[in-house]
Amino acid sequence: MRQDKIVKMANDIGVFYQSDPNRDAAIAAMLSHISRFWAKRMREKLIAHAKEADSGLSAMSLAVAERLAAASVTTALKS
Repeated sequence: MRQDKIVKMANDIGVFYQSDPNRDAAIAAMLSHISRFWAKRMREKLIAHAKEADSGLSAMSLAVAERLAAASVTTALKS
């Protein structure tokens, strides 16, 4: 999947969850959605793309990518 599609999808999901007035709850819900419905390769592309200077990702999407990256490091350390 192309990076621009990953960015659009992540940002669109973020717009939906942004309606929650509790930012931490919105990020957690978005993280849950992406973890459940996105393939591992898509999640990896989001994490990699978030490291770029001008990623085009919204603040919500960047926060989710950071949490996904942290979770993947934790999982790798447990293995």
